Amino acid sequence: MGFETATPIQAETIPVALSGKDLIGQAQTGTGKTTAFGVPLIEKADVEAPFVQGLVLTPTRELAVQVAEELNRIGQQKGVRTLPVYGGQDINRQIRALKKVPQIIVGTPGRLIDHIKRKTIKLMNVQTVVLDEADEMLNMGFIEDIEMILQEVPSPHQTLLFSATMPKQIQALAEKFMHEPEIIKVKAKALTVKNIDQQYIEVQEQKKFDALCRLLDIQSPELAIIFGRTKKRVDELSEALMKRGYSAQGIHGDLSQAKRDQVIRRFKEQTIEIMVATDVAARGLDISGVTHVYNFDIPQDPESYVHRIGRTGRAGNKGLAVTFVTPREIDHLRTIEKVSKTTIDRQPVPSYQDVIVEKQQEVVGDMIKAIEKGSMTEYKGTAERLLEEYDSVSLLSAALKILTKEPNQTPIRLTEVAPLRSKKSQNKSFASKRKNDRKYDRKNDRKNDRDRDRNKRFRAKRSKTK
Repeated sequence: MGFETATPIQAETIPVALSGKDLIGQAQTGTGKTTAFGVPLIEKADVEAPFVQGLVLTPTRELAVQVAEELNRIGQQKGVRTLPVYGGQDINRQIRALKKVPQIIVGTPGRLIDHIKRKTIKLMNVQTVVLDEADEMLNMGFIEDIEMILQEVPSPHQTLLFSATMPKQIQALAEKFMHEPEIIKVKAKALTVKNIDQQYIEVQEQKKFDALCRLLDIQSPELAIIFGRTKKRVDELSEALMKRGYSAQGIHGDLSQAKRDQVIRRFKEQTIEIMVATDVAARGLDISGVTHVYNFDIPQDPESYVHRIGRTGRAGNKGLAVTFVTPREIDHLRTIEKVSKTTIDRQPVPSYQDVIVEKQQEVVGDMIKAIEKGSMTEYKGTAERLLEEYDSVSLLSAALKILTKEPNQTPIRLTEVAPLRSKKSQNKSFASKRKNDRKYDRKNDRKNDRDRDRNKRFRAKRSKTK
């Protein structure tokens, strides 16, 4: 099947899933969950049966495609066919493919409901339902759709639920639709992956982009994903990066499916080195070789942070995740640290001089390689003549200046976004506001009391005069 050693989630999940029991698997992203539920699905599928036997629900189109690709790879030898169905693709094309009766269907909740209503997907023979990335489907508002789909699957059937986190609504869903599920939790001291170096840089909003560019110049990532909070932010960031000379493209939900597929394909093929994405667009992407993740905008919650940085540090490889934080967002960062049970190390804001030093080191490295390689006879004559006129330090300094590529400083102006603040800070601000309001009310009450007393005295005086 293309792998030699099972990951912890695979080793614990596969035997339980093969036994037919319901299962809840809580594991970090990039731990091999797809294979964990894919192997049992393929093993139990009957290639001779003319009906759908397995159903996998995913939060995004991209994840549906990737899961289907993996299941088709696993099931190739046995002849098990898996079909992805998702919004954004021609539904008539999907209907034609469904007539060939795949054994397994992978889909997004909305498009699955479309097919169920059209009766182009019939679930009466489904034996196993998989909820993949259940917490993210909850975050995207799919919980009612999921319940509707599960109600269409006749009992008894097996349900496998996988989620990086277990919010109360997911627990309630499990209680409602699962029968005595076995809970498998990959043991880890922290929610975040150990082999990811996690850092943050505190910087003013208007200085974030220059700091990002300097970091890219210093670190030279092979493949990087940069996260923006909104679709507009992603568009502006990707355009700004291209203006600065970086190989970058953006991806978000407003792009056509064809365009999104193109960006992902180019990123996988390393035709582009940087992909700028929203949380939803990058959700579930399993792209090997991502070396760096940059949170240009701090994520909304700890779960989003875990999912974001999980794009790197996969399959035992090292990864680096850097989060840019404005001073007003520090409390929010501390909340993320507390919930994810990790420490995010502070790093200084990179300077222009830091970039120059790094670029010089690259040039020095290239010069040393050239010396070690030899074959410089045609250059030595000129070098010797120059040494007769100038000292060696001046000559080397001039060479470094010429060869060192200076950073592109094309002026860029991004639309500023409001800082994210922790609930604690918001409550504190609200409490402070209420305190000020009460103070204001008391002041007004005292003033009104004085006015009433003054009016009473005035009326009493007028009565005596009359």
